Parts: sequence; C-alpha cells; structure tokens
Amino acid sequence: MDRKRLSALCWLAADRGVWAAVTNACCPLAGRPLLAHVIERLKPQFSELIVNANGDPARFSGFGLPVVADRLGDHAGPLAGIQSGLEWTRANRPKCRYVTTAASDTPFLPADLVSRCRAAIDEDNPQLVVARTEDGLHPTFGLWPVSLASHLAESIRAGDRKVSDWVRSRRAKEVMFQAIEAANRKIDPFFNINRPDDLDAAEAFLQASVT
Repeated sequence: MDRKRLSALCWLAADRGVWAAVTNACCPLAGRPLLAHVIERLKPQFSELIVNANGDPARFSGFGLPVVADRLGDHAGPLAGIQSGLEWTRANRPKCRYVTTAASDTPFLPADLVSRCRAAIDEDNPQLVVARTEDGLHPTFGLWPVSLASHLAESIRAGDRKVSDWVRSRRAKEVMFQAIEAANRKIDPFFNINRPDDLDAAEAFLQASVT
C-alpha cells in the first residue's frame, strides 16, 4: 500500500484558545497571522488541509482552506474537534485510513511530522500515533485511525474531555521529536502560543533563526 495515501489530510484545530479577544490562530507573528506560519509548515506534508473551528468561519476566509465545525456540541474541547475530523474523513474521504491532527498555535512544528509518524504505523494493526518531546506528550499531534471515530464519540458522550487521558487509554504509540535550535536558542517544536509572553518568545526565536 502507498503509505502517502494513508493520511493525505490534516485536521487543523484553529479556535482552541483566545486571548486579547483574538483567536490564537489569528494573532500576528513576524507580520503574519500565526496560522499562516503553521500552514506553511504543514502544506508540503499533505495534499489537503482542513481547518476545524466553531463560530463564524469567515474569520479564516483569508487562508483559502475549508472550515468544518465540531459535530458534537456542548464545548467538548479538542477531543470533539478530533472526532469531527475522523467522522468527516470517513464520510468524505473513504480511502483515507488516518487523519493527522495538529494545533494552529504551534509555528515551529516539525517538517517531518507526518513521515515520522507514518513510519511508526503497523499497516496490519491500525494504531493511534502521537508526538512526544523532552517536555512531555503532545497528544493533539499525531495520526488518528479513522476507525476510532465511533469509539471517540462514545467516550465524549460519556464525559471524556482530556486528549492526553484518552490517548493513554488507547495505548498510543509515541514518536520522539528533538528540540530545534537556532543561535544557541532551543525550543520545543510543539511550543504553543497561549499568552503574549509566548508570542514574544516565538518572535525572539524567529529572529535568532535568521541572524
């Protein structure tokens, strides 16, 4: 089987955090929206990117990507977004066996995220694969078998909300990624921007990487 066809689609969570009344994904970083940096890192790795966001999809119209909302309501968090991705893929891309998930506030995510995760797949036994670094587990980044859609929906309806707990319950396979370095500065490749201080740190790292 062509491994590239296993997960040709990336489900990109884009409204999981808000500060200063602005969705994290739309915050400016080095003169461009944060989401633009993430798309730039992901686009070479996929044939298709889908933005997962609730509320007004017009916020993301400038990125030229489809926007799909959660299927399960009640503000169920990232798990609901992932479940929506699996369900959408099952209905619209039936030949795609896995969905790659990523967050929109991580401008330094690995350029080899997909290839490394694909390499960990056992084609005869579909398994959840997630990322890990020295800083810990990053469960919103990984390959999710589409076959988990119904199981995940049941768990959400039962009250499960934490992605990390759910992936551990499924005994997910973990792929280790190293910190990235620029001008003697190191940063976790899954460093996410939640606060103005995080944005300042990202700006400093970007500046160091081009000097």
